[in-house]
Amino acid sequence: MTINQLPGTYNIIGSNQDEDGIAYKGTLELTLNEHNRIEAKWLINTSQEQLGTGFFKDNILVINFNYKGDDSKVYKGVVVYKCITMDLLDGFWSEKHGNPLYLGEERCYRGGAEQLELLN
Repeated sequence: MTINQLPGTYNIIGSNQDEDGIAYKGTLELTLNEHNRIEAKWLINTSQEQLGTGFFKDNILVINFNYKGDDSKVYKGVVVYKCITMDLLDGFWSEKHGNPLYLGEERCYRGGAEQLELLN
């Protein structure tokens, strides 16, 4: 897989970095900047926007992200995706101030219901 195959919009399903692993859904938009680095924009549960930049090597995508919480504080973290196919990414993430006993999880897919079935 090449970095040029990554840009596009993905549907996401995930769970938070806590004991309950509260589920969420949203979208992830990946683009390439002028330095051939990944730029990411998540929209979680139709309301929370997160931004990030990252890099790609050996079918592994790493993105440093940040967002403003409901308390107006900026939160930062990193997500690591294994690129299963050009339409399916399987990842885990951690925030700087998240619960260190847990990792968040996230799966991203392009396509219809058949891709979602692969995730379950």
